[in-house]
Amino acid sequence: MSLFARGADPVGRTDTPIRVTVDGEPVAGIAGQTVAGILLASGRLSWRSTRSGAPRGVFCGIGSCFDCVLTVNGVPDVRACRRRAADGDEIRTQTRQEKS
Repeated sequence: MSLFARGADPVGRTDTPIRVTVDGEPVAGIAGQTVAGILLASGRLSWRSTRSGAPRGVFCGIGSCFDCVLTVNGVPDVRACRRRAADGDEIRTQTRQEKS
């Protein structure tokens, strides 16, 4: 049981929904979320692979390690943990083979 009505936000936030595409698939998010936040909330734990095929996603979460890079609006190697998502962003996962 909750003290608040279902769907009511106890701090009164008014979140603005946004929509991005990830590898051509629409994914919903909230304005202000990072790309990594949207991907994690949608159930994706990895969105890049190494040369050996090992999966990578968020590791440090503060932009130091570059494990979470992907392509946003045609710009490669964007750190998903540092980039705030914008409505309409086109996001593509990266593989090591694309860099060759």
